[in-house]
Amino acid sequence: MKKAEIDYWIATMLDAYDGVSDLNITVGKTLQVETNGVLMPVTIEPTIGELSPFQSETFALNLIGGDRRILRDLIQNGSCDISYALGDKARFRVNIFTQKGYITTVLRKLDTAIPTIELLQFPQAFVKMARELNGLVLFAGATGSGKTTSLAAVLNRINEERAVHVVTLEDPIEYIHPQRTATFNQRELGTDFSTFAMGLRAALRQAPKVILVGEMRDRETMDVALTAAETGHLVFSTLHTIDAGQTINRILAMFEHAEQEQARHRLVDTVRWIVGQRLLPRVGGGRVVALEILSASLRVRDLILNGESEERSFYNVIKEGGAMAMRTFDQSILDLYGRGMITADTAIHFCTQRSEINRGIDRIRAERGEMTSNLTNLAVERDEEENNQHAAARRRTAMTR
Repeated sequence: MKKAEIDYWIATMLDAYDGVSDLNITVGKTLQVETNGVLMPVTIEPTIGELSPFQSETFALNLIGGDRRILRDLIQNGSCDISYALGDKARFRVNIFTQKGYITTVLRKLDTAIPTIELLQFPQAFVKMARELNGLVLFAGATGSGKTTSLAAVLNRINEERAVHVVTLEDPIEYIHPQRTATFNQRELGTDFSTFAMGLRAALRQAPKVILVGEMRDRETMDVALTAAETGHLVFSTLHTIDAGQTINRILAMFEHAEQEQARHRLVDTVRWIVGQRLLPRVGGGRVVALEILSASLRVRDLILNGESEERSFYNVIKEGGAMAMRTFDQSILDLYGRGMITADTAIHFCTQRSEINRGIDRIRAERGEMTSNLTNLAVERDEEENNQHAAARRRTAMTR
């Protein structure tokens, strides 16, 4: 199997369906692509049935192309990350990993067009993030929830408005920002720096005003990022957490117990925004993003410093923080439902507090003159969910103290 054949597979998979986001090469399955969150088989000529171990390994090795560092990562760590370009047609972020002695490859298609805040229909809070002068701005969400796209839109606004030096540390580089008002230097893990922590330390000597760290993977990277934010830099990054409260607690858990009190004070001084993202199925096809947005109010700082309790939680503070551009996932989801972009079932499935969503759906249905649900059942459900929320807050506080 030669590179030309590999590129033919990739091109055929891309053209198989509309909205292809991922290509999946797994032993024992046919060629597959993900479209709108669902894996679909791909027909190719000559016909390929279930992929053999030889085919999957040859495919992966062709993508790696003899790079010794990448091969070492795959052998020693069981996985590796690379970027791959299909000529001028498409670029991919690639993860190659082993499973049961076989090799699997997943290619995430990267958009070449730089997204904008307006195109993505993001709220004005994103414009404010782009205009921050220093501090920490974090995007949270599962893999594939659109964090990189959102960050690219914020950086694009900076590129349009501010004559500053921007250094990005990425794994791999996804969106290539043109040189406009800002000056961009985009660096790729493995090619331009060895670890995020080392790349971030070097960035502090490169006179940037804005730094993007692709992912906060460990305590060392977080510590350097906090130092950068404390010394006047605006630092953007991502974490694989589900919401703002878990993001704060995940950061604190990176530090030893004796260091956590100091870490809380550092977060109080540096955190400017935390954005959580979830991708939901859109009515009529495709997906739409639900956003949780936390900004650094006095109440938020108090929660970071003293932790959550039964009476105080990040959820409630965000819910009541509309005047400071804050919103919960549930408020965002209800807005999407009210605009007819998602179904009621989708809203309930992806919500944080089901009772909150059910009440909101009933309110919207009543405004439309539609039938509402049983209010008694909602009251019982609300009481159960509030008890669960208070118990979760106690557990999170206990873990970080």
